[in-house]
Amino acid sequence: MKKIWNFILPALSLVAIAFSVAAFNKAEAAPIAVGQPVDLTYAAEKALPSVVHIKFVQNSKIKTVDVQSDPFSDFFSDPFGGFFGGRGNGGTQKRQVQTPKREATGSGVIISADGYIVTNNHVVEGADELTVTLNDNKEYSARIIGADKNTDLALIKIDGKNLPAIAIANSEDIKVGEWVLAVGNPLGLNNTVTAGIVSAKARSLGANGVEAFIQTDAAINRGNSGGALVNVKGELVGINAAMYSQTGSYTGYGFAIPTTIMNKVVADLKQYGTVQRAVIGIQGGDVKNFVDMQKEEGKEVDFGTMEGVYIDKVTDDGAAADAGMKKGDVIVAVDGQKVTRMAELQEILAKKRPGDKVSLTFMRDKKKQTQTITLKNEQGNTKVVKHADLDVLGANFREISKEVKTQLNISYGLEVTKVNKGKMSDAGISRGFIIQRVNDESIKTIDDLQRVVKEASTSKEPVLYIQGIYPTGRKAYFAVPLEE
Repeated sequence: MKKIWNFILPALSLVAIAFSVAAFNKAEAAPIAVGQPVDLTYAAEKALPSVVHIKFVQNSKIKTVDVQSDPFSDFFSDPFGGFFGGRGNGGTQKRQVQTPKREATGSGVIISADGYIVTNNHVVEGADELTVTLNDNKEYSARIIGADKNTDLALIKIDGKNLPAIAIANSEDIKVGEWVLAVGNPLGLNNTVTAGIVSAKARSLGANGVEAFIQTDAAINRGNSGGALVNVKGELVGINAAMYSQTGSYTGYGFAIPTTIMNKVVADLKQYGTVQRAVIGIQGGDVKNFVDMQKEEGKEVDFGTMEGVYIDKVTDDGAAADAGMKKGDVIVAVDGQKVTRMAELQEILAKKRPGDKVSLTFMRDKKKQTQTITLKNEQGNTKVVKHADLDVLGANFREISKEVKTQLNISYGLEVTKVNKGKMSDAGISRGFIIQRVNDESIKTIDDLQRVVKEASTSKEPVLYIQGIYPTGRKAYFAVPLEE
């Protein structure tokens, strides 16, 4: 099964449109349930002005890559290379290649009159330029405020005033079977609306770290990513993010990130620049899946329930460990709210922050127990997690010169030109050291180092593992903790 990202869902045919119209006309003759009007024109009129087209541009770049050596071309270009070691490293050699310019399109949703727009992380990740086009064809350049890979959400900003911000509803209030509209820019067809129903809630696809998708059969196609899923009032209930397909085209179901998760992510990105993610400190999955796997192995297990989250491992020093929870427990409720599967637990936790207290109900030996626990961050404490800047390292850097590359027979690196008080000094790194890799990523520019530092500072293990070489040719390896 292919999970289609970046390009989300193919084409509306005239047959499909005719079918939809026929379905609506038929529904008008039937009794109309309270809150379920068949006329969706009001919702479309309300939502369309708030959904924007996003153009992504990634400029052409020169990259150094490892390529397999050709012994014949290598010999004729340098017949002594193998003897003097000027080239060749385990059958590979470094070559510079120019990447092509990349362009793509997606959608976004205006959530405030001053220009904040929500979209998918995969719509904007790696962009050098972002151009936002409004429903009235006005164009703006956009900048990324923050992004979160775990939820596939991003917050971008344009400089505008009195923009048509969408009304945001509580996605917990929507019901399976309720009419919804998907609004976006599929297949180059801007300002497109498709209709369907909510097919399921709290659905997991195994693509992101945090998932509790709203599943819908409203047609979503390539270009709909980051667009709006709205209710019959034209209120936002989700951000369209993915489809499930065997063919790579729309075959019936799309998936949207609920506004309950979106609101928390947006608030965190605005305030902290990164998401404050609260975790219980467990590994596990749906209890039904665990029981089914045991049955396949000829084992019978009985937890006293077939609904909930089975705990397979409790993380040391995590919130669950502090509360005395252990492997084999089954979480069935949080703050009195029933939990039947992992996606539901993730949706609840996605609204929390480290330091929040929750009441956790779980089954042990077929008996219910309830514990109040204090949620922690992925680093095992309740502190606010912020992106670290290069200033924390207490050093200055510059890209190495051609002379240094030739002298040390290396193709890239970042030289430490000055060491002040900071993390690098504490780790014993001195002036002149050339950084080549950090956390297994090649470091060629200051931007590369900044990105790795930011990622590491908010990770479960906030440490930089730095590899490099001194001007004498001596190689060295350092561990630089980013925590205080």
